[in-house]
Amino acid sequence: MKRYEPPAGWVVQAYKFALDPGDTQTGSLRRNTGAARFAYNHMLRRVGAVQAQRAAEASYGVSEADLTPWQGWSLPDLRRTWNEIKQWVAPWWAACSKEAFNTGLANLSAALGNWHASRTGARKGRRMGWPRPKRKQAQRSARFTTGAIRVDPGYRHVVLPRLGRIRTHESTRKLARRIRAGTAQILSATVSETAGRWFCSFQVAVRRDHNRPAHAPRAGRVVGVDAGVKHLAVLSTGELVPNPKPFNAALKKLGKAQRRAARRIGPYDPATRSKRTASKRWQRAQDAVTRLHATVAAVRADSWHRLTTRLAQQFDTVVVEHLHVAGMIRNRKLARSLADAAPATLRRHLGYKTGWYGSILYVADRWYPSSKTCSACKTAKPKLSLAERTFNCTTCGLSLDRDVNAARNLADLVRHVDLELPGDAKTGRGAYVRSVRPAPAGWAAGDEASRPSGVNAGRQRTAADREFTFTH
Repeated sequence: MKRYEPPAGWVVQAYKFALDPGDTQTGSLRRNTGAARFAYNHMLRRVGAVQAQRAAEASYGVSEADLTPWQGWSLPDLRRTWNEIKQWVAPWWAACSKEAFNTGLANLSAALGNWHASRTGARKGRRMGWPRPKRKQAQRSARFTTGAIRVDPGYRHVVLPRLGRIRTHESTRKLARRIRAGTAQILSATVSETAGRWFCSFQVAVRRDHNRPAHAPRAGRVVGVDAGVKHLAVLSTGELVPNPKPFNAALKKLGKAQRRAARRIGPYDPATRSKRTASKRWQRAQDAVTRLHATVAAVRADSWHRLTTRLAQQFDTVVVEHLHVAGMIRNRKLARSLADAAPATLRRHLGYKTGWYGSILYVADRWYPSSKTCSACKTAKPKLSLAERTFNCTTCGLSLDRDVNAARNLADLVRHVDLELPGDAKTGRGAYVRSVRPAPAGWAAGDEASRPSGVNAGRQRTAADREFTFTH
């Protein structure tokens, strides 16, 4: 499937609304999301069976021309095969939208493509295994790309194919006004269930003029942001953004809910190591645990959205670190706190919000010692343990909170960089995302006389120069 590329000045973003469906509509939602899961599982078994059959035939010396026909896993191949067999394997297929089955087939095509890319080395990261079947307990979702997809003029309903008008818990005024003004166009809609609640997420192409809201005056040109655990983030201005620690706050309630669920009759009997029918009380206890986890995730997401939106609106340039969170979380003493803070969310959100509001995002090099370097004299310490929460410089005598010191060092990284970038220097998402490395020792912020010589020295930077990492 070809990826949608928005025109110049437009970005793709999501508008998510909580739904309030009736009993009949809830049954239709579950039926369509179940159809997506069924198509995924059935075609996954078919692809695996064809592969196993071909391998068995090849082991007996059968020629390539006489082997069982290959089952391709591209979306057109999967869709073609499904249309040929659906009347036998799913005689109820007419009761669901064709987009529901297409959702499962598209997910399977992507999963198998990622598995093959990982196996051949084309995909970076941890080696991926063969896709697993989706269980009924998995999150239900279905994506609609064609048909009647719109928001109701009354701001209280959404219209989806085969599902009709569904009431929403909140007003859809923001999206409806943009569509009426011609500055937004709905591309697709995805319905999903989280902790017993149904949501509808619209993928929308929106035209943005990169203007800052009137209520968000510029507080400064450059700000360094140091993500942490004790505080959600520390700004170079000295502001300490509190960390709500939602998982730690819900830990006591979560423990009680999980102990209550453990006392119920679940689907697995540990004594006989066999499956059994779970009781309704067990299901209600599991639902309570799920709702607690959903609340924790919602509080965490809200905290990061509030902070990143404020940074993108109020500052011209935001500098963050490129944190290796996957490596940091291996420390078992910090794993829970790091997962609760989710520091990688900072860079992900700013990556697109800075493009929305016309600001610039710089990402410092992963190995830049922002915490070990003095923000006043730029002297770097060889070691600095996590237990030392105050940075004490032995050269100039500076004594400062280590996180504030790190944030100031991040802000100083781009003092020498021209901040007014032309429009053609944007990334594909409209954001100015640059990777910078520290200047040499002794290069004071704004000190043009001490700028080192090199290919970029003594001339005006162009848009092409800014596409590369700043190295000295």
